[in-house]
Amino acid sequence: MPDFFKKPVMSNHLWVIYSLALVLLGFLWYYQWLFGLIMSLLLVASLYNSIKSEKNQISETEEYITTLSYRVKKVGEEALLEMPIGIVLFSEDFMVEWTNPYMNQFAVEDTLVGKSLNELSEDFIPKIKDGKSETWLTLDGYQFQTLIKKQERLLYLFDRTKQTEIQNLYHNEQTVLGIIFLDNYEEISQAMDDTSKSNVNSKVTTILNEWSTDYGIYLKRISQERFLAVMNQQILNQLEKSKFEILDEVRELISNKNVPLTLSIGVGLGGVSIPALGELAQSSLDLALGRGGDQVVIKEESGKVRFYGGKTNPMEKRTRVRARVISHALKELVQDSDQVLIMGHKSPDMDSVGAAIGILKVAQANGVVGRIVLDTDDIDTGVQRLIEEIMENEELWSHFIEPDQALDIVTKNTLLVVVDTHKPSLVAEEKLLSKTEHVIVIDHHRRGEEFIDRPTLVYMEPYASSTAELVTELLEYQPKNLKLNMLESTALLAGIIVDTKSFTLRTGSRTFDAASYLRSKGADTILVQKFLKEDLDIYVKRSHLIENTTIYRDGIAIATGQIGQTFGPVVIAQAADTLLTMSGIVASFVISERKDGRIGISARSLGSVNVQVIMEKMNGGGHLTNAATQLEGATIEDANAQLKDIIDEYFEGSK
Repeated sequence: MPDFFKKPVMSNHLWVIYSLALVLLGFLWYYQWLFGLIMSLLLVASLYNSIKSEKNQISETEEYITTLSYRVKKVGEEALLEMPIGIVLFSEDFMVEWTNPYMNQFAVEDTLVGKSLNELSEDFIPKIKDGKSETWLTLDGYQFQTLIKKQERLLYLFDRTKQTEIQNLYHNEQTVLGIIFLDNYEEISQAMDDTSKSNVNSKVTTILNEWSTDYGIYLKRISQERFLAVMNQQILNQLEKSKFEILDEVRELISNKNVPLTLSIGVGLGGVSIPALGELAQSSLDLALGRGGDQVVIKEESGKVRFYGGKTNPMEKRTRVRARVISHALKELVQDSDQVLIMGHKSPDMDSVGAAIGILKVAQANGVVGRIVLDTDDIDTGVQRLIEEIMENEELWSHFIEPDQALDIVTKNTLLVVVDTHKPSLVAEEKLLSKTEHVIVIDHHRRGEEFIDRPTLVYMEPYASSTAELVTELLEYQPKNLKLNMLESTALLAGIIVDTKSFTLRTGSRTFDAASYLRSKGADTILVQKFLKEDLDIYVKRSHLIENTTIYRDGIAIATGQIGQTFGPVVIAQAADTLLTMSGIVASFVISERKDGRIGISARSLGSVNVQVIMEKMNGGGHLTNAATQLEGATIEDANAQLKDIIDEYFEGSK
């Protein structure tokens, strides 16, 4: 029997057909044997051809599959070894066991096998241990997206260099809008003749045009004191690296001509529309001007803000007209409210309490009930004597309430006046801000990134010595029936004296005008001195804190407290003030542990160093000559090292 009859190579349906044919042949053989013989021969021939044909087809299929398997296996081997994807197998102790040839080009020697994964990146091992499934790696200028298979101890490295370059190109080419404002231009130009004004305009315009040409910025003057700047993200990066040296150039040129003209620049950036960029730029400029000018504020679409400059003492440029307008607006808001609640910041000082008393008198002069929100459990020793004196005056003390009481009586029609701060996190009771729709902010600090949401009226003047000075000016334009008694006027005067260090810092002509007005209302300077007296034990504590003082750079005094020894914020601030009185000291920083477990830093300056900018780098804030911060989870050594790094950056940037 031939081989093809030894096994059933035909399909099942063919066997069924031939089986039926055999049955029919049986009938033919029985009735017509000759015809049955012929049909049998034909059936055998057909069966033979069918089996042979199907066997050939199966043979061809098996040969094709064998060839295909070989090709697939070969392609797989070539792909594993030749494709431009890095593959790394590593051992349990993170040593490279095998790589495909693609990875050898990144080896210092001929191969990475036997090397630690740290040879590729020091980030690999920690991320593998943390169970990360993906990370990014830079090798020889290439950017790799790396997939981590922890269970298989396998790394896949995909070259994403081109993709990263395209993303960077897209980012660098994004449009950035800037608005440049000439600070004090209107004030100083009023006193100039046409020739002098033209010379100043020419000098400033020449500097700005040269600056824009050097960096490839489109600059267009849109008014006497405003310029529009159009650039891209890459140009902005270059400007940030230079710390916006244009501020220094304008300041130095103009100061040589004894004209106090400086620049403020607001910048908006992000992947938003052009009108939205314009709004960001204008918002940034408003923030820069609110912080005193002579600086750059950059705001991203996410709300993140960066600051540059702000190293000069802001020039006094508020006018009597503005004070009168604000005072009248305040009067109308008071009269339209059912009551007035006044609050300052946590741990209030003389300025905060004095300003609050001044606003209380505004409410009373307009026939509206006023109350001052004060947490009696949060009073520092520096203001304790003033509070004790107020407590003895039953009429005045009856208008002071606790924060819990304020929350019980506040209504939607209540006017809430926040004095001596503009940050929600620092007010005496933050919940009050959301309980009313009418909030007024009166402050003399430079505006920070954090700000009370949607205030009805804002009177912020960083050029003023104190909030008490601003409130005193507002009192002068209130109804004539306003009567200040001796204690009330003394409290306001105490706020001015404390914040100006007895009229030695941040003192302008308007400061003396306000002090003169208060003195005419019966302010007692002897009583102020009584408020400012300190206890002997506090003096001794401050002396211990000053003992460990070092001079850093030129005239920068840094005092650090001993580990485990805590001081209150008032003692830390007083120590900084004391250091500033020493010969050769232009700025002082005092670092100490606080009773609440945080590290407190108090900073003071004579004006040549902007301590506010330095403290903002450490999540703090304040004024150009008076600032502070508190650090969570840090040590005195950490705070000292971080402070020195920021001071270095500050002075290197100014150069």
